[in-house]
Amino acid sequence: MDTPVVSPGSADGLRARNKLDKLRRIKQAAESLFIAKGFDDTTMREIAVRAGVGLGTIFLYAKNKRDLLFLTINEPLERVTDGAEAAIDPKSPLIQNLLAVAKLHYQFFGGQPALSRLVLREMIFYDSGAQAMPFQKTRERLIELFGRIVDMAAATGEIARPEDPLSVGWTMFCIFQVELRHWLARETSQLRTGLNELERAFQLLINGLNRGAVRWRNGRSRTIQNAGGQKTGARRV
Repeated sequence: MDTPVVSPGSADGLRARNKLDKLRRIKQAAESLFIAKGFDDTTMREIAVRAGVGLGTIFLYAKNKRDLLFLTINEPLERVTDGAEAAIDPKSPLIQNLLAVAKLHYQFFGGQPALSRLVLREMIFYDSGAQAMPFQKTRERLIELFGRIVDMAAATGEIARPEDPLSVGWTMFCIFQVELRHWLARETSQLRTGLNELERAFQLLINGLNRGAVRWRNGRSRTIQNAGGQKTGARRV
C-alpha cells in the first residue's frame, strides 16, 4: 500500500512541522545551557523553559539529562561517520585511512570542545535511555570501520593478517578515544598536533602488527608469518 502524501498545508503537515520545530528548540536550549551552566548545574525544567515547551514534551525525546546531551549530537555524529566511511580508500596505506577517519571526528568534536568534553565524560557506561541506542549504533559503526581498514591492509600484505580484524579495530578505537580525550582536555586544541599524536600511537600498534600476529591456544603461544615471510615468536609472561 502506498504511503499517503502529507500536504505541507494540511493539519498533519502542520503538526509535523511543529514537532520538528519543538525538537530543534529543545536541542538548541539543551546545548546552550549545558555549555553556559555546565551539565551538572542545568535542570530539565530550565531546558524546557528555554525551549518554550512543557516539561512533559522534553520527556518524549529524552529520559534524563544525559539523554538530552546525546540528543544534541547523535544526528551530526552519524553524519560524520557517514563521511568517514566514504573517506577510506582500499588503495591507501593503513595509517592514511585511519587518520582520514580520525580527522573528520577530531574536526567535529574540536568544533564544539566544551560540549564535546561533556559528551566524552558522559558516554562512559551510557547504555540505557531514549538516545542510547542511536549513539551505540554509531559507535559500533566506527569500531567496525576501523576493523575494515585493518582487514584491507592485511589483504594487501601491508600488515600480517590478524586473527580477528574487528578485535584490532576495537583496539584502534580505544587508542582513538583516549587520544581524542587527551587532545580535547587542553585549553588550546590544534588539529595538527592532535592528529600527529594519534598517528604516533597508531603507528606503535601497526609496527607491532608488522612483526607478526601471535595466536594463543591453551596458555601457549605460536607464531604466524608476517607479510615478509619471517617468523616471530612470543613468550608468555
